[in-house]
Amino acid sequence: MPANGKLVRITLAFAAVAAVAVTATGVASARQANTSISGAGSTFVAPLVSAWINPVANQLHINMSYNAIGSGGGIAAIQGRTVDFGASDAPLTPSQFAGCVVGGVHCLQIPWALAGTAVIYHLNGSGLPVHLKLTGAVLAGIYLGKITYWDNKAIKAINKGVKIPHTPIVVVHRSDGSGTTYNFTDYLSHVSATWKSRVGTGTAVSWPTGEGEAHSSGVAAAVVSTNGAIGYADVDYALVNHLHYAAMQNRSGKYVVPTLATIKAASNLDTKPKVDGSLSIVDPPNEGNNYVNAYPISTYTYIIVPQKTAKAAALKKLIGWAITKGQAYGKSILFVPIVPKIVTFDQGQLAKISN
Repeated sequence: MPANGKLVRITLAFAAVAAVAVTATGVASARQANTSISGAGSTFVAPLVSAWINPVANQLHINMSYNAIGSGGGIAAIQGRTVDFGASDAPLTPSQFAGCVVGGVHCLQIPWALAGTAVIYHLNGSGLPVHLKLTGAVLAGIYLGKITYWDNKAIKAINKGVKIPHTPIVVVHRSDGSGTTYNFTDYLSHVSATWKSRVGTGTAVSWPTGEGEAHSSGVAAAVVSTNGAIGYADVDYALVNHLHYAAMQNRSGKYVVPTLATIKAASNLDTKPKVDGSLSIVDPPNEGNNYVNAYPISTYTYIIVPQKTAKAAALKKLIGWAITKGQAYGKSILFVPIVPKIVTFDQGQLAKISN
């Protein structure tokens, strides 16, 4: 690890989180929005929420502030009612739902955004492609600590003709409670029986190997500063940091990267939200042409709100806009508009919110 690596990571992480708060403050003073809504949580969805702040102020007259502290922090914040909404890429567990009941008022979780988790890496070498190919089995082997060099025979076998350097793999993962970790480990649990039985799925797991970094920005910054590093984050963090990211093999046998088209293909999965609003679209099946181009580590992300709140009208207006007109603001940062059946479900959830 470079001597200045930690300094670089802290600087980038601070900049990524602070950007949302600064934008919100600027809008508040310039537009004098007449209602304030505060949120906290997912760093995965933070780029999209940041893109929403100005139009929300201009079109809805709502001053929205958002603190990207990670999904775990967002869940804790809405449970404690220190914010008006939480945001998480992992659905609430039964115990988290129970912890969100305050004064008899329950919480609702609403899928409001859709994107992909990119497998980001930093590997110096000549003639390397922009997107190395990886399979789920290989990725699980890396995060289990069984594949420790980039020129491992399993990686070389699926990247024929590529001269891969004999560089140690530096595994990077989230250190905080993270919905991105949930999506990543949910995928690994689908593709690796060993991972499922030994580590499992969660916002925080007992990692077999690697170093932890806080927030998606921290993981991205660690990968930027470390040759041989591999990590995971919303694809926008890869684009902003000019990182390479892997082409992952889906169950149809194709190697695909997260794009608007491939994430949308994953959303074709005929999965309706459960009663609690949760759903998983990782590792879609090999069935006809429906999922042939699907990116296998795609995910919905959720907003969590009290069912009864003094700000019911503003929250309903904000979320209603976010799941419809607001979806257009995500395309440039590879957030895919949510599908109509999810919008319909969400509108049913919104109808349950009252003063």
